[in-house]
Amino acid sequence: MIDRERIERVFSPRGFNVCFFGEPEEASLYLADYLKGRKCAFGGSVTLEELGLYDRLTERPIWHWRDNPEEARREAQSAEVYLLSANALSLEGQIINIDGTGNRISTALFGPKEAIYVIGRNKVEETFEKALWRARNIAAVKNAIRLNRKTPCVKSGKCMDCNSPERICRGFSVITHPMMGVKTTLVFVDEDLGY
Repeated sequence: MIDRERIERVFSPRGFNVCFFGEPEEASLYLADYLKGRKCAFGGSVTLEELGLYDRLTERPIWHWRDNPEEARREAQSAEVYLLSANALSLEGQIINIDGTGNRISTALFGPKEAIYVIGRNKVEETFEKALWRARNIAAVKNAIRLNRKTPCVKSGKCMDCNSPERICRGFSVITHPMMGVKTTLVFVDEDLGY
């Protein structure tokens, strides 16, 4: 169960907007209504896929999973609202993401007027160290498996800090406060979502 009081106590004073939902359907309906008529883009996210938000939005969002990947990644930088998830979040106040092409990290940091992170309870960890471990050894490994990568982690089930040409862990971001000029909302769902 998500500790709402603690999350608010940590992230609200840092400037994040924080909201909570008990189930994915609630969050999806809320976001579909909130995003009506706005130009949106999605980062690569199993969480957003599981939310079913893409098909619920009246304005078709930009998403490299559904559009030409290269064009969509670049076009996403001009979206008004960018939606993504986190690979992990610590109750010490850090949001961690790992990226292979850099599109998700860079667009969340600079470009949109608003960034919205949708985060399932399975991604919330007590400490930065545990969150970083989770991002590398759970989220990254599951994504490498999903993408059929030929990397050591696919075989071992844990990060091997490899030099494989198919490595998807090429850049990390740690966000502690919203970027200047980017309204940032953390949407928590009290169910396991994504990797």
